[in-house]
Amino acid sequence: MTNRVYQSLTEKKARGQKSFAVLIDPDKVNAQKIDELVRLTSEASVDYLLVGGSLIITNHLDEVVKQIRDNCKIPIILFPGSPSQVSKYSDALLYLSLISGRNAELLIGQHVVSAPFVKQTGLEIISTGYMVVDGGVPTTVSYISNAAPIPSDKNEIAMCTAMAGEMLGMKLIYLDSGSGAKKAVTESMIELVARHIEVPLVVGGGITDPEKAYRNCKAGADLIVVGNAIEKDITLIKEMSEAIHAAPSLIGR
Repeated sequence: MTNRVYQSLTEKKARGQKSFAVLIDPDKVNAQKIDELVRLTSEASVDYLLVGGSLIITNHLDEVVKQIRDNCKIPIILFPGSPSQVSKYSDALLYLSLISGRNAELLIGQHVVSAPFVKQTGLEIISTGYMVVDGGVPTTVSYISNAAPIPSDKNEIAMCTAMAGEMLGMKLIYLDSGSGAKKAVTESMIELVARHIEVPLVVGGGITDPEKAYRNCKAGADLIVVGNAIEKDITLIKEMSEAIHAAPSLIGR
């Protein structure tokens, strides 16, 4: 197991470069859609492809990952909603601990059960402090997690939670308002969290246009994840990528 994906993230952060990940939900794609996504993400210089979802009801995760792998060189990172969402054909896996909630199963319980299997895959494991933020509407992740999200105006709670996650050894902090969120994580929350942690900060959920993605990066996000908006309009990939890669860094500010 190597740390190639995580190393690329930290090196980009050190240089002040922002990264863009497109989230692909296996339930919402077919072979033709995957080919189109792969072509557009490659042309747009997307940095990473996240594959997964809070609730996967189909049984073709391996096939989706293999088709992506056969057609592009973009690193594939699993974004699992459960221990069963693992494919050995990917490059890395976000090992998510829901540090914003108090559901012991999603803090450590499911990890204990899945650890032997996950280790056997040989995937690069990236421990991730996952923080669900209120996106204005109930989302799949908030329902499945059975945990209250962080209120969108409670920046200090988010800051302290992120700091605790980092001190517990999390390699990434991920602020997510969830797929289909009416409102994204606020820039003030992103900025406060970013200024108090050293590990890369991932932000996703409710990011529907390039301007919002740009502002989130400017506030301190190191990696922007977009899924739902691209499902609705796949042509956004190029504009999102250009906006994110043009965003300035907090370094030196």
